[in-house]
Amino acid sequence: MDDYPMFDVFLTMLIFFLWVIWFAIVIHIVVDIFRNDGLNGVRKALWLLLVFVLPLVGVLLYVINQGSGMSNRNVATRMSAFGNDPMGSSAVASAGELERLAALHRSGALTEAEYARAKHHALPM
Repeated sequence: MDDYPMFDVFLTMLIFFLWVIWFAIVIHIVVDIFRNDGLNGVRKALWLLLVFVLPLVGVLLYVINQGSGMSNRNVATRMSAFGNDPMGSSAVASAGELERLAALHRSGALTEAEYARAKHHALPM
């Protein structure tokens, strides 16, 4: 261990994690370029070319030029993943509906077939 002092280990880890962060930023920007509806195909290709040929300059220029819309597109994508319901209240409503159906089934108000059909309709797709 004398050949590789602790400070060098720290520097190696720091450089490694900085590279990981850099790749995460580049991937986020590339995804945002494809997600950006305000850019046509040629502009998307030019941004991608700039980001890959001159990465530091391309990333900085993209963040300066398109940075305000990046967060909006990210929020819009997350909202659409939840069906415009970020808290997932539809899942909570489905759970309440399933509990009500189970109670009806236990009481004998619903047959097994009716319970299965109602449960299938209550589950979100």
